[in-house]
Amino acid sequence: MSSKVKAPRASKPVWERAYKGHVLWQGKKRLGRVSLAGDGRYTWEAAGRGGSANELAKARKAVEAAVAMADKQLDLFG
Repeated sequence: MSSKVKAPRASKPVWERAYKGHVLWQGKKRLGRVSLAGDGRYTWEAAGRGGSANELAKARKAVEAAVAMADKQLDLFG
């Protein structure tokens, strides 16, 4: 009977709480972050993009979407 060789999987991105915000990590690589700005707004940065949102959940979704889009989009100059 032959044994199957499993390919190594990339770890799943994990949200971690940081000082005045949250950070999205994949292993030891920081993918993006959400920070608390003034007036109860959140600013986010990921994959060379940035923006702001009124709610933490919306800002986290924007970071996840930017990271997912960066994985699928081809490099323009690379």
